[in-house]
Amino acid sequence: MTRPRPALTKDLFSWEPPKVSVGYSTDVIGRGRLDNKIARLVSQALRDAREDGLNRAEVARRMTAFLGRAVSEAMLNKWSSEGSEDHRIPLDAFLGLVQATGATDLLGFPAGEFGLTVIEAEYAEIIEEKLLDDHIEEMQARKQMLSTRRKAGRK
Repeated sequence: MTRPRPALTKDLFSWEPPKVSVGYSTDVIGRGRLDNKIARLVSQALRDAREDGLNRAEVARRMTAFLGRAVSEAMLNKWSSEGSEDHRIPLDAFLGLVQATGATDLLGFPAGEFGLTVIEAEYAEIIEEKLLDDHIEEMQARKQMLSTRRKAGRK
């Protein structure tokens, strides 16, 4: 019979690395045409906002303030509908939606379409430092190889 784990003991296997990049999963984005994917993302951002206590009317109000032009709840409904062929969210409104809802995961989608990743700013210097370490290591290996060749040539 196994003893229960003390409450203050951490499970080493339960650790998960922090999320470094922003973006929604392919489960949310789905497949199909680009305009349908965008509508699904807008819809997901609005659902997430609703779960955080932010209704569409408030999102529209915040977007209006951010953009300096009117955004209505009806516009949000059309932008989030895959069936609304004639109404796609403009780029400025897309950014307004990110600002109004805090759904920074939206920003990962455009970059992901080109094989790129959007990362949190706090990780940029860590990545640059790692790239520099790798470069220094390569240069030291190259220097060692040249030194070994030179010494071997003298004998």
